[in-house]
Amino acid sequence: MTGSWDEDGPPHPLALHRTGRSEQEPDRLPEVRELEALGWEPAPEELAWVFLPYVWPPADRTWIPDRSTHWAVDTRLDGDGHVTGVEATPLAEAELHDLDRETEELLDALGLPHRPPGRLWLLRPVGPYPAVGAVLDHLRSVARERGVAFRASPELLSLTRAELATLTGSGPP
Repeated sequence: MTGSWDEDGPPHPLALHRTGRSEQEPDRLPEVRELEALGWEPAPEELAWVFLPYVWPPADRTWIPDRSTHWAVDTRLDGDGHVTGVEATPLAEAELHDLDRETEELLDALGLPHRPPGRLWLLRPVGPYPAVGAVLDHLRSVARERGVAFRASPELLSLTRAELATLTGSGPP
């Protein structure tokens, strides 16, 4: 199993009938909810898994255009720590790029290409696991057993590739 970001692949067909920016956060988009009902789950956002959609089996990953809005929330407190006001404003494009910078730096350190912009990744569980979280728990457990630190690293990348290949029957047992 090598990997790819499906650079030329189309989004999931369910997303094709939705266009335009939404004020919803990524996990609240209607198309994400619809795909969740079909067994898809949003890819984890933990930086340790920055590479996960790249190495996840192609038949069990998909993406949709990111129509969501990312919000900056400013909370004002009084001298006693009580909330006196909350203001939410959409992040500007420059701020969104700054958020992606850390992801890009980690992918560079792993020798992987950058993610195509504007995509939300969704995964389906593989192997005997009923949920993506259970697959991730398994991968964390194997990493712990083998002394691999849980952080985006060549070691975690290699271990994840090998375990996913085993779970899908495309690699050595």
